[in-house]
Amino acid sequence: MEASRKGSHILHVDMDAFFASVEVRRRPWLRGKPVVVGGTGPRGVVASASYEARAYGIVSGMPTARARRLCPWAYFLPPDFLSYQEESAALREILESFTPLVEMASLDEAYLDVSGAGSLFGSPEEVARKIRERVKGERGLSCSVGAAPNKLVAKVASGLAKPDGLVVVEPERVTEFLAPLPVSRLPGVGAKTRETLEALGIRTLGELAGVRLEALEPFFGPSQARWLLAASRGEDASAVLPNPPPKQISAEETFPRDLDDDQEVRREILRLAQRVARRLREEGLAASTVTLKVRTDTFRTFTRSLSLPAPTDLGWEIADLASSLFRRSEVGARVRLLGISLSRLGPGSLPDLEGRREKRRRAEQVMDELQRRFGRGAPTIASFLTASPSEGRGR
Repeated sequence: MEASRKGSHILHVDMDAFFASVEVRRRPWLRGKPVVVGGTGPRGVVASASYEARAYGIVSGMPTARARRLCPWAYFLPPDFLSYQEESAALREILESFTPLVEMASLDEAYLDVSGAGSLFGSPEEVARKIRERVKGERGLSCSVGAAPNKLVAKVASGLAKPDGLVVVEPERVTEFLAPLPVSRLPGVGAKTRETLEALGIRTLGELAGVRLEALEPFFGPSQARWLLAASRGEDASAVLPNPPPKQISAEETFPRDLDDDQEVRREILRLAQRVARRLREEGLAASTVTLKVRTDTFRTFTRSLSLPAPTDLGWEIADLASSLFRRSEVGARVRLLGISLSRLGPGSLPDLEGRREKRRRAEQVMDELQRRFGRGAPTIASFLTASPSEGRGR
């Protein structure tokens, strides 16, 4: 088998408490203290927590207000995403010095295929050790690395290596390595899936691997059931894909106060539409489907989607469709969160209707540059900032 010949040639590199670690490096006096990075307002969410903060039960995705109750003496810092992006670029540069086959899964984690790096850098384990040394020596940060025959097992291994460790899983040890682990260790198995499996008496990956497909299908459907069985056995044929094209581009925002005015809602929809459209143009892509996400003050969340007659990378078209989705939804409550996601992405060459799109595109490209220079305060599409009276919700 190919994986056997190459051994544990897939690495998963995962930075330890990335955002928090960057902030601690910037402020050395915070070393050894509980540090939480995230939204600092009443509706903020934890983005990253140092291991000292995690000792108090603080985890990513937790409301900041709850984190403050768990550890009032922690240091709560707002995120600096520009710094994190720059640090991620520096990490990528280090990784690509070992192999061109680097897939950045997020700002703080990456997969590497080092099957061709042996003659220069040694075994996959030696490559992993050198990566950790360079990240620590050049960036002053720590990372954990899993080495395995495929991406799935490598990611599980890096999770067990945290913090600041290395776990190597040889091909012949995959079954032995996975069997005793809880099902929640599988990437993609969330609380609901775990609860369903545990209700069926399945708590470990070894137990899951021994279940018949027919027994899982009524609870998860054919596709997810097959994936669960394959993953529990360490089977994963996905390749490391350098710079894979995004499948979806999205942006969302939770507001400091609930929105109860259509003009405000339209303004925020426009801003979100401009953000996702700018990312489309940066990637050279266009989208065919727009999805609007709304969460009300009663915490009801719903999504609505529509497809465009032709792909677009223009904020005004995305905003127009998203606003139409909002009007049709008849929300009937104040708005706590809005989000826009774009899917069915393809190349960014678009048909031009009498030159209208090209004029709009040039205008939006000017706004892209203004946004890059001046941020949120830059000019926007004025015609979208005023809702027509007929489109109000009557409150």
